[in-house]
Amino acid sequence: MTSLDHSIRTALHAIDDPEMPISIVDLGLVTDIRLSAPAGQPAAVEIDLTPTFIGCPALDMIRDQVSRCVAALPGVGTVRVNWVNAPRWSVDRISDAGRERLRSHGVTTPERRTGGCGGGAAESAAKNLVPLTISLPRTQGVAAPPCPYCRSDETTMESPFGPTRCRSIFYCSACRNTFEHLRPI
Repeated sequence: MTSLDHSIRTALHAIDDPEMPISIVDLGLVTDIRLSAPAGQPAAVEIDLTPTFIGCPALDMIRDQVSRCVAALPGVGTVRVNWVNAPRWSVDRISDAGRERLRSHGVTTPERRTGGCGGGAAESAAKNLVPLTISLPRTQGVAAPPCPYCRSDETTMESPFGPTRCRSIFYCSACRNTFEHLRPI
């Protein structure tokens, strides 16, 4: 890894998703970084990002912030940000550090369905359409997520619709807090 590649990755790690307290790297949006640097010339940088949802209203904000941050780095000439739909984003792409940061801000995440941060089985499954399964509250026969504040299992879904398309709202009877839960997509 070159020092410029390292600088780009560090800059991307510092960019938080505009709707959630997590970096776009930990959220699993960054899928590829390519550098083209002819001798003695500033580098042309191309970055592929996978959107959480195609209709996400934050896509332009993220693209613009990535472009500005990377273009400001020494040795960078041009920056191109591409939104790609493969590999498809899922909550399995969220890193362990990202999951902990979300939890500390009152947002829970479903357990991983694969062995890692995207790739492998998740990419293979993306090629075959699989019905979406959404966790329902305990009162409907399926365990709801534990509370991120007190870890109680006494939680129920308040609303399947949260502040964004990818989140639901839950309530904890033990500590009386509401919290958000990312949908298992």
